Formats: sequence, C-alpha cells, structure tokens
Amino acid sequence: MSNHLRIAILSVHTCPLATLGGKETGGMNVYVRDLSRELAGRGHRVDVYTRSQNPDIPRISQRLGTGARVIHVPAGPERPYDKHRVYDHLPEFVEGVLAQAESDDIEYDVIHSHYWLSGAAARKLRDAWGAPIVHMFHTLGKMKNVVAETRPREQETERRIAVETDIMGFADALIAATPAEEDQLTQLYGADPGKVHVISPGVDIDRFHPIPTAHAKERIAICPDRRIILFVGRIEPLKGIDNLLKAIARVVDRLPELRDGLCVPIIGGEPHRIDEDDEMIRLQELREKLGIRDVVTFLGSKNQDTLQYYYSAAEMVVMPSDYESFGMVALEAMACGTPVIASDVGGLAFLVKDGRTGYRVPAGDIEALAERIGHLLTDELSRRRIGQRAECWAETYAWSNIAEQIECVYSQVLAGAETPVPSSNERCHTPSAPPVPCR
Repeated sequence: MSNHLRIAILSVHTCPLATLGGKETGGMNVYVRDLSRELAGRGHRVDVYTRSQNPDIPRISQRLGTGARVIHVPAGPERPYDKHRVYDHLPEFVEGVLAQAESDDIEYDVIHSHYWLSGAAARKLRDAWGAPIVHMFHTLGKMKNVVAETRPREQETERRIAVETDIMGFADALIAATPAEEDQLTQLYGADPGKVHVISPGVDIDRFHPIPTAHAKERIAICPDRRIILFVGRIEPLKGIDNLLKAIARVVDRLPELRDGLCVPIIGGEPHRIDEDDEMIRLQELREKLGIRDVVTFLGSKNQDTLQYYYSAAEMVVMPSDYESFGMVALEAMACGTPVIASDVGGLAFLVKDGRTGYRVPAGDIEALAERIGHLLTDELSRRRIGQRAECWAETYAWSNIAEQIECVYSQVLAGAETPVPSSNERCHTPSAPPVPCR
C-alpha cells in the first residue's frame, strides 16, 4: 500500500498492553498489539483507543513503538469492570476519543474496531469523522450460547447479540479469522457475504520460533529432565481445562513410569485469588480429586515475553476448548516447533492440521485426548516430525503477510462506492497453503 494512513483502532474493553491470561486478556490483545505494531512499521500512523482501567498509568503510551500509540480513555470506573456494563459507558468513551483526536488535530482515514463493544463505539465515530469501519468480532455471542447451552451462567446477553447483528449491517467490511467464521457471520447473523474478508490472525515469528529445549527450561526455571504438557489461556469453562485434567489423570494411570517426570503448567488466571474465581476453585478441587496435585501446577498469568520459552520447553501444547474463534496460542506454539493437540472446533479445526502439525480430537472426548497425549509422550520421532511441520506451517502466518491483507481491505473500503463490491475471488483472503514445502 503506497499511501500511509491514519488508523484508529478500537479495543474498548481490554488493553493490548495488558498481561495475558487474565479474565479479559487473551488472543484479541495479542492481535491488536501485533497488528498495530506491524501497520506502524509499514509507515501508517496508528492510535489504539482502549478504556482506562488504572488512573495511575499514563494516558498515552508509546510502548508499541514508533508510529503507534495506546490511548487510555476514561469511561466508567477506572478499574477492571464487567464488560457488559462497559456498554453503558460507551457514550463517555466516544466523547473521550473525539476530544483526543480534536486535541491532536487528527483526521482518521479508517476505523478498525475489535469485539462488539468497539463496533458500537465505531458507529458514533464514523458519524463524526466519515471514516469507514473495518470490524472483527473475535468471538460471537450466538456461537458462545450454542456451546454453553447447558450452562446458563455463561450465556451471552440479548443486548450483545442485538448489537452484533447491527454491526453486521452498518460496518463497511468484516474480518473473519477462518472460513468457518465467515459462514457463522453470514448464516447466523445474515451478514452480506460481499463485506466479509477471511484473514487469519498472524504470529510474531521473530518472537515465537524454536529455542533449544535445555535453554528454554533454564530460562523458566524448570528442571531439564521434566517433560512438559502445557496449557495457556483464560481460566473459564469454555476452555475445557477440566477435560485436560481428567485426561492427564488417565495418562499417569496408564503410564505410571512417566509420572515423576511429568509437569503440566496451567498458564492463566490468578490462582491465589480463588475467592473471586469460581472456575479456578473448581479446577483446583478437581486436581485434588483426581490425585494429580504433584503433576499439575497453576502458574497464573505470564508476561508475553516469557511464553516462547514455555512453548519451546513443552513436549506439546493442549487446547481442549469447547469454542475458539481462532486459537492464537496454537499458532504461537506451532511457530516454536511444538505440536498442538486441540479440540476439533472453530478456528482450531482450520489451524491445526490433524496428523501433520498436531492432532485434533472431538471436544469433550477425554479418552481421545488422553490417547493423543500418551502417543506424543511415547513416540519421539512422531513428535519431532509434527513439530517441524508445525513450525513451517506457522511461518506463513507472519504478521507481514497478514498486514498486507488487512491493507487490502482498507484500500477497498476507502475506494467505497467508486468501485464495485469485489467478488469472493477478488476479496482479501489469507493464503490457504504455505508457499514453502512442509515435509
């Protein structure tokens, strides 16, 4: 893209600089942070607007590097806050964004919003600026409700689904992470297929790449003879961590000779604040009931700068989720040359190539999960081959490739009515196959 743009990125409910593994921090934070850095590196001027959750941190941060800023906008209590209640403070958030832009004398070319709350704010900003909206949902309320049908406490609100439906209509372009999500947008919400562009998230291959196992274990202070089965993600029921614990119990029961050397770190959440987290309590109680306290360790959230060492130290990364719109953790692990065992759901079904870059198992199938874990623990040759293919596959998701596709969408929405809506073959899609052979 020859013209450098002014881009307003909206991430209302969660800051891209936040430590990962918290209640509202995960793949979306990584996406917003890394895409912003890449776009700024390509010459664009990028401002990420997010709701302030701490009055003591600077309102404007330059931590994303030259050409990119994170701007914390007061809207509601300046503390972590129920994201559904954040909706009621969106007018205040929009006013803060407009005031900042006016103060900086900035006119934005494109608004790129993330998640339904940001999409709602984007509409008001477009009214003020006239800039087109490119929107990515990251997760969908209707899909979460399908998965959580028997768990009423996890059901999404009618308001969220109504707002998501509105966004489908007024956004100028929609980004879907996978073809499966493209189908969900069009079939569940009635989105115009001509607006939808299938572009996967990317991975920072400078950060995530294979590191010698011994060095990785030394950096994270894990004994060199330990064999690591790793989970990284938020601590919530949809992540299926209970099924991982049950599978581990079966593995150590069937392969008792491996037990003393096994370590299963769970990265995410706050294990020492269990009074505020019912799911953490449930999982710790399950660990005791299964008799695997000596094997499973809850490490809490970790800085992104340490994750590559955990991935490289691990024999495998397990993602037993009931729902994942994409699965950034799987992509990061594969970039480190680590096999992934994942549920055959959502973006994981698209990302993990069964038998080549990892294994897919039916969601909730504890026996299948245990069998695959046991296989990778006992078949070193297979594990190494899968890890090599995973690294090769992940390289095609470098952020430079993904940002080029995003720029293509920006060009199309800026062209607007001057050009016809592109056909499905002309829209901006992520390449479906790697440009280099993966043996």
